[in-house]
Amino acid sequence: MTSLQLLWFVLICVLFVGFFFLEGFDYGVGMATRLIAKNQDERLALMSSIGPHWDGNETWLVTAGGAMFASLPMWYASLFSGYYILLLLVLTSLIIRGVSFEFTAHAETKAGKNFWLWMLFIGSTAAPFLLCMMFLSLVQGITMDASGNAFPTFGQIVNLLSIVGGVAGTLMSLIHGLNFIRMKTTGALRQRALDLNKILYPILFIGEVVFAVLVYLQTDFFTRRFTSSLIITLLIVIMSLIGYFGVLKDKEGLSLVGSGLSLAFVVVLLFNGLFPRVMIATNPAHSILIKDAAASPYTLTIMTIVACVLLPIMLAYFIWAYVVFSHRVSSKNKK
Repeated sequence: MTSLQLLWFVLICVLFVGFFFLEGFDYGVGMATRLIAKNQDERLALMSSIGPHWDGNETWLVTAGGAMFASLPMWYASLFSGYYILLLLVLTSLIIRGVSFEFTAHAETKAGKNFWLWMLFIGSTAAPFLLCMMFLSLVQGITMDASGNAFPTFGQIVNLLSIVGGVAGTLMSLIHGLNFIRMKTTGALRQRALDLNKILYPILFIGEVVFAVLVYLQTDFFTRRFTSSLIITLLIVIMSLIGYFGVLKDKEGLSLVGSGLSLAFVVVLLFNGLFPRVMIATNPAHSILIKDAAASPYTLTIMTIVACVLLPIMLAYFIWAYVVFSHRVSSKNKK
């Protein structure tokens, strides 16, 4: 494996980390429109809190897919063909969620606005569940042939670990979104977000224990990479504890960082367990390694140069956008 092949595997991991950290709270806010908002004004206020950011945050997923296609094309081909139906459902969730922002703003009736607000909730709930479900299916191993063609069975996609992982990822996104709401709203919405997270965090800790046990039993993470897998698993719990401490002490920034990093370390755990593979086959001889999935050295070199030029610009834009839209929002209903 060359250094550039390893670099792009790591960069794809970083892109997914950025996606779940940033888009995670967008999903959580979308879910919160039906969990803490009591009327349409409050739901619109929550929608406006992520209005300037959600589409930019979603580009991290698009960029991760593009980077995978260009740098590790065999991984892209095997993953997207094997999980075609699941990824189609993810795409559908993202579409109905994305158009809900525009259609809600242009709906001329209260019923119309309410319909598209429901689409925001449904898309925001389904997308993280399905994405996490896919990743947790992927790391358990699926049926593949010697050419890298993937043929996952229903049981390999839908099983105890993938469902628990999907639920855990959705719950972590909701908690992350509630922490973001505390930073972006005032009054009753902010207080309800705080109160709900006081209930959800203890549930999350139980879920993380179940998740860790299932990862230990149903993947080879701890047999192949015991020390790093253990450390990263502990970091997931520690970050969640930091987030909970921030909730109990009403420290908004600490809560958001804790919940975001707990999501980030879940991604790191999955990529750490995959390494040096990108696809795990039930027959180990058919697993795809990074070195086998990678594009040519020339392609990777050009991509690295382009990334070094564009990445600072992209990061500067994101920082600027969050500074410009850092004000809090409130609903017309102050109660």
